This record gives sequence, structure tokens and C-alpha cells, in this order.
Amino acid sequence: MDTKHKYSNLIKTEAKRLGFLSCGISKAVFLEEEAPRLEKWLKQGMHGDMQYMENHFDKRLDPTRLVEGSKSVISLLLNYFPEQHQIENTYKVSKYAYGTDYHFVIKDKLKSLLHFIQEEIGEVHGRAFVDSAPVLDKAWAAKSGLGWIGKHSNLLTQQVGSFYFIAELIIDLDLEYDAPTTDHCGTCTACLDACPTEAIVEPYVVDGSKCISYFTIELKNEIPTEFKGQFDDWMFGCDVCQDVCPWNRFSKPHQEPLFNPHPQLLSMERKDWDEITEEVFRKVFKKSAVKRTKFQGLNRNIKFLK
Repeated sequence: MDTKHKYSNLIKTEAKRLGFLSCGISKAVFLEEEAPRLEKWLKQGMHGDMQYMENHFDKRLDPTRLVEGSKSVISLLLNYFPEQHQIENTYKVSKYAYGTDYHFVIKDKLKSLLHFIQEEIGEVHGRAFVDSAPVLDKAWAAKSGLGWIGKHSNLLTQQVGSFYFIAELIIDLDLEYDAPTTDHCGTCTACLDACPTEAIVEPYVVDGSKCISYFTIELKNEIPTEFKGQFDDWMFGCDVCQDVCPWNRFSKPHQEPLFNPHPQLLSMERKDWDEITEEVFRKVFKKSAVKRTKFQGLNRNIKFLK
């Protein structure tokens, strides 16, 4: 057995032990196919007020600019599909934000994986990335065979769906590389048909500046009034395009206790949200990603839904 194969298997076995759903590896090279797509998307202003998307264009496409001498991009998926959901007919929070902020949970697992690699293999340098640096997560995950990018622009996997986080370790070690998988969206347009704000402007292209997640999380100014009545009760994020996707029939509940929600979150009715105090906000979303909007931001979103 050659060392690349041996090391790759070692890493994938440890990733599984740490609780990751799956692990794929691709060669750290310039993302040629993604470059023109990203440029066009930015030129059309589909990033809205997310100015940071314009920064570090080269770094987004070239991992060697993020990690000097990097050879491999290890992509990892972590399931967040919850066992229990919010009650019906209430203001909704995207499922990924039910529990502890994923940045912290995944960063710890990635650090453990990197430490394991260094212990077992030797002097390997690298960095962990969880959705907070200029890395095209979905492109790398697709390149390493973990799924395909669906018409809603999320990564999709047969038997698993799309309710998972994507993270990377970029390291300076040559490994055995996986091959991309094929697209299994077929003629289905469920996500395009269901999007409340028609943000999926064509298959595989999402106008971020029209997405409910953008309005309720990223946008710091007032939400444009022309979208009034179109939010389908989403006050933080939106899961519509994932909820209607046929592949998500296969989603299974996660096994990560830190992703379990505060019990109060699941039972809160509209009137509870309408009257929410800063104290309750801090208690229910103590370590959640919802804290990103702050109390004022969530309040703004709730008022917009009334």
C-alpha cells in the first residue's frame, strides 16, 4: 500500500471517529471553472451588501495563497438535521442555528483532526476553515466527490441530502485524491418553484441579494418593503429550498449533542416571539449563530413578518 493511500485512509477513518458524516480529498489547485462564475455573480451584484465577497478574489480560488505550499484540500461534512423541530405556525429559525454555533463545534473537531495528522504522520502544516475565510466550501466538497452542487446552489448527496455543514483542512501533504460525483437533480425544479422570494433566478444560480437568509442575517439596513409578505414566517435564515428537495427525504437526525436546541426554542409561539425580551433572547440563543443578528436584528425581522 503506498503512503498516499495509507495516509488518506487514516485521515478518513479519524474524521469518521470525530463524528463527521464524510470526508473527501482533492488536490490544492486553482479553481478554474469557478473563477468566471464567481466573477460574473459579483459583477451582477448578486452578493448585495455583502462587500466581503468582493475581497480576496484570488484567495477564494487558490488554496496555495491561503496555506503556503499546500498540496491537499480535505473537505468534511457534519450533519445538523434535527430530531425535533419548532412547533407549527410560528416564526421560524433555520435548522442549522438550533444549537451551539457550528463555527465553534467544527473548529474543535478540525483542530483534533489536524493534531491527529501531525501525531500519526509527522510534520504537516495546515489551516482549518469553517465558513469564515475566503474558501469556496461547496466547490471543494464537490471536487472531492462528497456531492454535487444542486439547482439551489447547495451541496447535495444521495442518501443524505443537504442538511450538513462543510468545512476544510488545507494541508501541505500529498494525498490520494477523490473524483467528483455526477449531478442527480435531473429535471426537478422543486427548489426554484418553492423559493418565496424567487431568489433562485435560474438553475444553479442564486441571487443572494433576494434570499431570505441574506435579508434576515446579512443585511444590516431595513428590509426592502417590496418583499413584505414573502418571507413565509422565516425570522432567521430560510430552509425552503432544502425542505422541498426530494433528496432530503433521506436526512437522518444528527448525533451531535451540542447541536440540540434550547427546549424553549421549539415551543415558542408567535406571541412569545412578538413579546421576546433581551433576557429571553440571551437564554434561548446563548451560544447559537442567531446571536449574529443581535436582539435588535431579530426584533427587526419579527416586526417585518407581522
